[in-house]
Amino acid sequence: MPGISDPGGWLASEAIAAGVQVFPIPGANAALSGLVASGLPTNEFHFIGFLPEKAGARRTRLEALAAAREKTGSSPTLVFYEAPHRILETLSDLEAVWGPELPVVVARELTKIHEEFLRGTVAQVRGEMASRDRVRGEITLLVGAPPVVEGQAAKAPEKIAERVARLQAEAGVDEKEALKRLARELGQSKSELYRELQRERARRRTDCGDTRKAL
Repeated sequence: MPGISDPGGWLASEAIAAGVQVFPIPGANAALSGLVASGLPTNEFHFIGFLPEKAGARRTRLEALAAAREKTGSSPTLVFYEAPHRILETLSDLEAVWGPELPVVVARELTKIHEEFLRGTVAQVRGEMASRDRVRGEITLLVGAPPVVEGQAAKAPEKIAERVARLQAEAGVDEKEALKRLARELGQSKSELYRELQRERARRRTDCGDTRKAL
């Protein structure tokens, strides 16, 4: 059924505005098809559609979703659409925000001859997809609730600055080399990681300034 994160939605809106009657006809829908067969909870879900194309904006959107989950205490299954050439970067961002044990499902080419479901932790699914020469087809990405160890508070996602500092300490390398290794590990560009590092430092300076004003 077209119209969900699809130009068909604009067409329906324009037709209604022009006085043309619009009748829905049930049919295939990637988001609902993927959700039903994902094995993740279906009683409550949040359809996001496509994430921002730019890495920084995408990471900010995912962090906002993580903050909303933490604030409300609710973890509905998240449903995204993603392009095949960005799926590895998006999985890396999910792992950075929620950790490697986050349950995810990549549903590819739904209702078509090459339909495929990859289920597991985000680290497992990312590893499987990274091992392929090429990723093709339309992708629906579903994200479950992050696991919480009993008796232990949920751990805040590790920031880029923290990961870079840890790599520097463990490997005895400078910041430039640590960024290069982290980029290779996450499947992202070094320049984008550097920009994210600068954004984190800018936010930290702003937070410190606000704290001094409060005092």
